Amino acid sequence: MSENQEITKDMTFSEVLQKHPGCAEVMLSKGMHCFGCGMATQETVEQGAKAHGMDDKAVEEMMKEMNDKIKKK
Repeated sequence: MSENQEITKDMTFSEVLQKHPGCAEVMLSKGMHCFGCGMATQETVEQGAKAHGMDDKAVEEMMKEMNDKIKKK
């Protein structure tokens, strides 16, 4: 996977953070503190976001923020 490839909802938290550590800031701003969680290696960004009460619109907004952040590199 290219470093500049878009982040998708079906990526695990660990995968996103390993490839794009700067996205932790976006996730933290949304109340997602999943970095040390045992599910971070298995749960997708979408699954985790919904488990934290985010609706589809909020998930899409977070995805856009993270992808905007990696495009600025």
